[in-house]
Amino acid sequence: MAGQVEGKVALVTGGASGIGEAIVELFAREGATVIATDIDELRGPDLVRRVTKAGGKAIFLEQDVTSEERWIEVVAEIAKRYGRLDTLVANAGIGIAVPSITEMTLGDWRKQNAINLDGVFLSVKHCLPLMRKHGGGSIVMMSSLAGLRGAPGLSAYSATKGGVRLFAKSIAMECAAAGDGIRVNSVHPGIIDTPIWGKIPTGATGAGQNAPIDPEERARIATPLGRAGQAAEIASGVLYLASDASRYVTGSELVIDGGMNAGAVPRRQ
Repeated sequence: MAGQVEGKVALVTGGASGIGEAIVELFAREGATVIATDIDELRGPDLVRRVTKAGGKAIFLEQDVTSEERWIEVVAEIAKRYGRLDTLVANAGIGIAVPSITEMTLGDWRKQNAINLDGVFLSVKHCLPLMRKHGGGSIVMMSSLAGLRGAPGLSAYSATKGGVRLFAKSIAMECAAAGDGIRVNSVHPGIIDTPIWGKIPTGATGAGQNAPIDPEERARIATPLGRAGQAAEIASGVLYLASDASRYVTGSELVIDGGMNAGAVPRRQ
């Protein structure tokens, strides 16, 4: 079914790469006008060029999601250009791994919280008024499987993603109580093959070096389906939550993890 978000205006944070990039591309193919924001001023414009060349509608705005001043500017720009906002995908996030929480610096803890939690809070605070002007819409917050269960070495990351999970539920109830027509849900990816695995710094112990993590190898061991997921598979779930097909869905968790949260299966040789 084509055109699932036809005519909608959608904002995707962290939209220049990985899951965000896949969401931007899919939304544009399905008829939305997409505003992709990111700190990556090289990949962002390149993504928009590809989308427009393929016949989609998209723009790129540079944005640090931890800056409230920038949030005010971004929402004002969307209002000026389009006069409305139908979908918010709060996708921007980072992961910082350490062997033990005792080795995590306060600076790394605060940085992760600032992007993964403060950024989501600011997105809702500043986008809700514009969304409410046109009778509703959909907010999708990107959490993680690590927001549903513990993850060794990623306890601080889990704390932020668990926070996103309950923040989404609370805002869903707030919007329902207000009768504003805005649905709010969270998405919980498992092991997804994206560039983030090469960007996870090992915190204090790793002295800023990237952790040598192979998502496909990890997924073969940990995932019942025996493979890493693809960014496009997460984007399809986000599209469902943004579309009218999910008009009776709010305060829910969409887990896309190859079965990891359900349990484990014996791995065949």
